Amino acid sequence: MGYGLEGRSVVITGAARGIGAEIAKGLAAEGAKIAVADLSEEAAGPVAEEIRAAGGSAIAVAADVRDRGQVQAMIQAAVKAHGRLDVIFNNAGIAQVRPFLKITEEDWHNVMDVNGLGVLIGMQEAIKVFLEQGGGGKIVNTASIAGKQGYDPLAHYCASKWSVVALTQAAARAFGKDKINVNAICPGVVGTEMWKVIDRGFQEHGLSQGEDASFHDMASQAVLGRPSVAKDLVGVAKFLASSDSDFMTGQSLLVDGGMVFV
Repeated sequence: MGYGLEGRSVVITGAARGIGAEIAKGLAAEGAKIAVADLSEEAAGPVAEEIRAAGGSAIAVAADVRDRGQVQAMIQAAVKAHGRLDVIFNNAGIAQVRPFLKITEEDWHNVMDVNGLGVLIGMQEAIKVFLEQGGGGKIVNTASIAGKQGYDPLAHYCASKWSVVALTQAAARAFGKDKINVNAICPGVVGTEMWKVIDRGFQEHGLSQGEDASFHDMASQAVLGRPSVAKDLVGVAKFLASSDSDFMTGQSLLVDGGMVFV
């Protein structure tokens, strides 16, 4: 343990699998107390149980990040179990492939409501608790390389992740005086269930040939020569949750193996 996370109360949304699950386990190994949140308690339960089996502290919480009441209940469950809230990771997100001219209003709202509105609500409700506690706290949002540049046929997904970057900057400016740090992580091509969804979408629209073709095509752009795995994000997550990042806010860190240089 070297990040000073012992005893910190951390909520992580979208934590039943992929990046969220690895961050939950990684922070728990540093002594953080984790609220593993996902759409159902049954989905979140195995990760929380794995953390407890390894000697850590974790609860499983159900929350649809689009629903303010559920987000409030999620945070209050963490406060009840662990005494306070110190860090929230707004990690829940979805992806959808649509050629630009075929994106519908329904497509737009489905993606934006989870990836944009869900992050806004999570930030707002965490900030309220941070202020009630006297100020201070960490917010880490999951953005993407798609929050740095646009990709067809992922335009609405890209827009949602650009919104995460914008919300991160706006909240950092608004609440820096309250010692609330707000930053984001921008993963690249990560071997998770989300990329399987993206890959299937590419195939359905005739934009790639063969299983995992789009995944490997995109991942080949990384100068470090391989796709990301979820564990590649854990070190940066620990840093942003810890006091080591106390003088850093409003930043969106690319952790993509060198796919995007900005």
